[in-house]
Amino acid sequence: MNIPAYIVGGFVRDLIMNRQSKDIDIVVVGDGIQFAEELRKNLKSNCKLSIFKNFGTANLKTGKFEIEIVGARKESYLKESRNPKVEQGTLFDDISRRDFTINSLALSLNPENFGRILDHYNGIKHIEQKIISTPLQPLLTFSDDPLRMLRAIRFATVLGFELAAEVFESIKANNQRLEIISKERISDELNKIILSDKPSIGFKLLDITGLLNLILPELIELKGTEMVDNKSHKDNFNHTLEVLDNISEYTDNLWLRWTAILHDIGKPATKQYFADLGWTFHGHEIIGGRMVYDIFKRLKLPLNEQMKYVKKLVYLHLRPAALTNEDVSDSALRRLIVDAGKDIDDLMILCKADITSKNFDRVKTYQKRFENGRAKILEVEEKDKLRNWKNPITGEIIMEIFNLKPSREIGQIKEAIKEAIMEGIIHNNFDESYQYMLKIGTEYGLKPVK
Repeated sequence: MNIPAYIVGGFVRDLIMNRQSKDIDIVVVGDGIQFAEELRKNLKSNCKLSIFKNFGTANLKTGKFEIEIVGARKESYLKESRNPKVEQGTLFDDISRRDFTINSLALSLNPENFGRILDHYNGIKHIEQKIISTPLQPLLTFSDDPLRMLRAIRFATVLGFELAAEVFESIKANNQRLEIISKERISDELNKIILSDKPSIGFKLLDITGLLNLILPELIELKGTEMVDNKSHKDNFNHTLEVLDNISEYTDNLWLRWTAILHDIGKPATKQYFADLGWTFHGHEIIGGRMVYDIFKRLKLPLNEQMKYVKKLVYLHLRPAALTNEDVSDSALRRLIVDAGKDIDDLMILCKADITSKNFDRVKTYQKRFENGRAKILEVEEKDKLRNWKNPITGEIIMEIFNLKPSREIGQIKEAIKEAIMEGIIHNNFDESYQYMLKIGTEYGLKPVK
């Protein structure tokens, strides 16, 4: 089949940079679907071919690689939309429509020049210089497709590159164009920045280009310090980015990284100054926890278990630090373990990441206290078997024993059993909980029927 074909984009970039990549984009100067069908016939390994006639593309999944095949095309945009008008084009047309020069490289698959890299826009040079630049004028590039502004920052963050000066200025000039992009696409790019090795780089770029204020204005509210009577508080924006980088050293869990971003989000609403105490942010964990739902809803992030997880950890993030004193009671530790449930380990990671200071000795002291507190939690957890705690006595058992219909007394008895376990009055097992249920029921004037 005599159709010119080229591997383009990220796979070629990563090949030059010696990075692993499993997604291969092939551009053919001709019928991409026909090429894909012929390619499937010639591949010896089993593969699955999906054809999307409306878009003129095909997808081949074979082994560890996923191959996207499309005919060369050119695009034109309307101002109010990022969805282009697509027409058949040449290889040069296709390369020219790429977002960045480092993604505009084409690797020939043709017999006459197999393996040769076509580099019309100095992509190789920009890889060597670690620069994010655009094939065409960046003002046009970002106006046509404003999502590319986020992609530029994402690539700069993930690859450790810098934005070319004209790219940086063009993002600042076009930042309001982000409003035509769906929240889902924005969040997808934001999550990729969050999952990078050092996400603070991306957030600082989002900030200085004006994009962060359009995406997460709540973070902008954390910026700055205020001084009264020669007493100031820390810049909670910079602190948040430090915590985010810290937690990124411990985990690839996207939603745990989100807790680092949002853990202090309630501080602006709770900031107060007292002459005897200085600056306080009492209750910021409660306010912050309440804000999580609205932020997730606005950004079209998952509103189910992921949102509940982030909300819970934001709400609990101060608790472990308050339990690092030598005289902390087992009761307080039990309550934390039960409230955190299966997420106790993640909560402890968040709290460790939250230790930031320019004073090395202070950090060392806090870390030592944290490790002592964590050891106590592990000791109590092991002794009392409280992880993923559930009340040994269910409402159904109480109704059966006392011949009750659903009522307030059932909840009160369950709560009394929980309090007894938390306070160490009884052990966390069925037999002692059962006997305690009978005792409490009698105090309520109930008589067991069994």
